[in-house]
Amino acid sequence: MIFTSYPKAQTEHYAKEIAAAISRVLDSPTYILGEETRSFEKEFAAFCGAADAVGVANGTDAISIALRGCGIGPGDEVITVSHTAIATVAAIAAVGATAVLVDVDPDTMVINAALARAAIGPKTKAIVAVHLYGQPAPMDELTALAKEHGLVLVEDCAQAHGARYRGQHVGTFGHAGCFSFYPTKNLGAIGDGGAVITNDAALAAKMRQLRQYGWDTDRVGQSVGVNSRLDEIQAAILRAKLPGLAGDVDRRRQIADLYAHLLKDAGLQLPVAIPNSAHGFNLYVVRIAGRDRVLARLAEAGISAGIHYAVPAHRHPGYAHCIRVVGSGGAGADADALPETDRIAATVLSLPIYPELTDAQVDKIAQAVKQSVRSSK
Repeated sequence: MIFTSYPKAQTEHYAKEIAAAISRVLDSPTYILGEETRSFEKEFAAFCGAADAVGVANGTDAISIALRGCGIGPGDEVITVSHTAIATVAAIAAVGATAVLVDVDPDTMVINAALARAAIGPKTKAIVAVHLYGQPAPMDELTALAKEHGLVLVEDCAQAHGARYRGQHVGTFGHAGCFSFYPTKNLGAIGDGGAVITNDAALAAKMRQLRQYGWDTDRVGQSVGVNSRLDEIQAAILRAKLPGLAGDVDRRRQIADLYAHLLKDAGLQLPVAIPNSAHGFNLYVVRIAGRDRVLARLAEAGISAGIHYAVPAHRHPGYAHCIRVVGSGGAGADADALPETDRIAATVLSLPIYPELTDAQVDKIAQAVKQSVRSSK
């Protein structure tokens, strides 16, 4: 079986480095917020071109801690998209804010900046720009919009390690960039992990307090914080893999180019890149009518494709109390107000992509996709 993502392949690739990293932690005197975490924060910030990084327990916490650090809380509204992992909205809900959901561009599948502008109201305090699948959001428009209206701009980079916009690493445009190190990410831990990067020293200091009960350096709570720390073993593992991240992302782009060549006449809508951007290709997502039939036939051929995401955030009933949908026609609670999001959710299909895939395997997948499309019509 060929899987959509296969973290074990990367673990095997970096096995010696990971074993040495874990051994280093076991031999150290500190298992929480020690030298491995401090060193990883410096090294990851340098990789991204940011001044600082703050390690946290996971990518969802990264977003909520960034928002809280920027003063976002109850009564505030945060504009973002419904076509994203539900974690984006969960993080906004965690700070007591309302997620204002707008539609996405039908081609790039990331936030439509014009609709974000139209959704700004008196309670709007922030925008969360999601670089979905590794595709950078339109940062020129979003940074201008945030500056014009005095809004906090937080970037959800959970799937975008190594992605760039106009040559600049995503996560460095807004007030903060939030990353997940879930095992399937471009830079994955063997467990959970996350980080926030920023060029604002005061914000970095605030987030370091928030991740550990709101403590100052004397362990006196200066605000109400949480327990969200990147542990030393995961930090050490991430340090072991970080030097190979640029090469791993380059390999993902090579695989994407190969797919584009092999599938150009397959009857699929292939990924569309935003101009002046470098996609991170955490996922290679195509669109096709009759998606579920194709998915079933691929499984029969030994290929486990995925769906990211079948249920948009505005259709999760448990989050109805903390979202507001704004369609192209204006504000309203109409669940059908995000037509592009709903069309995308019904047609997206994630093909296997990870650096350890061989060209021969990619060719096998592409041939199976073409056969599955033909036989499903």
